[in-house]
Amino acid sequence: MAARAGVSIATVSRVLRGNAPVAAATRDRVIAAADALSWRPSRLARAFVEQSHGAVGIVFPDLGGPYYSRVIAGFEDAAAERGWAVLILAAHGRPNADELVCDLADRVDGLVVMGSTVGDDVVESLAARRLPLVVLARPPVGDVPAVRARNTATAAALTEHVLGHDRRRLAFVGDPARSPDVNERWFGVRRAARGRADVTLIPVDGFDVEHGYKAGLDLVTGGGIDAAVCANDEIAIGVINAAVTAGHTVPGSLVVTGWDDTPIAERFHPPLTTVRQPLHDLGTRAAHVLFDRVEARPAASVLLGTSVVVRQSCGCAATDATTVSTATSRRTRKGTR
Repeated sequence: MAARAGVSIATVSRVLRGNAPVAAATRDRVIAAADALSWRPSRLARAFVEQSHGAVGIVFPDLGGPYYSRVIAGFEDAAAERGWAVLILAAHGRPNADELVCDLADRVDGLVVMGSTVGDDVVESLAARRLPLVVLARPPVGDVPAVRARNTATAAALTEHVLGHDRRRLAFVGDPARSPDVNERWFGVRRAARGRADVTLIPVDGFDVEHGYKAGLDLVTGGGIDAAVCANDEIAIGVINAAVTAGHTVPGSLVVTGWDDTPIAERFHPPLTTVRQPLHDLGTRAAHVLFDRVEARPAASVLLGTSVVVRQSCGCAATDATTVSTATSRRTRKGTR
């Protein structure tokens, strides 16, 4: 390329990197030579020279459903704006998840770890290797910042709304042990219901419609429950399907609420009362905080706001549909609910 443009190798490097002034005519000759030779940068060579992979990683417990896809889209959009590659790992509950995450950490310049994919001990060990890290949808780990959405206060507000429909036998459908987010929602439901309603925990083996349906059958056949506060929209839809199959009406004999406000929530029948959280923004903000850490800038934890979206599955009329904001986004050095 240097020979074709009639310049030095150092000049070619300055033009391609854009990190030093070069005369316009010289720049044009170098770019023309690159086009003529169909030149493309070699990530492998650049990584070897710069000791950089040019890639960041993100680790999820799973990849199924609209929740993960929208978070990933936000993360990838932010990375693409900077020209970085993204490596994605879904642990899927594998027994060797710790090993898989550590292997990925060796191939990226920074890593986002979501939820309970690996324990705090693994996060701390990676941080000790000075790998830039961010945790997503879980509390901060030591000095590792977190990006997450508000759960406890909004779950309490959602429960207050359900109690306002004179429901006093509640079930929380989800597994707090499988997700820090869900654990905070479970705490918020119990806090709001304390002394005012009975709350039963109905754990699920997965956060999808199928597992929601199975939990819903247990819920309606057991009797006595008049409201199901579900850990996400997919579980809620499964519970509604099970209730209708068993001859119940929603919201007549059973009130059902979800979480996430995925696209199907508004189109389902009955339209789902749920909690809106900024899924795309969760991924975007996680990427921004990670790049701050990769580039050695100060990086604080981020807590994003959520809001209760009232539709008909809770017993409200269509004319009552509204969105009730419970919190706004903020950056914080210490993780809070």
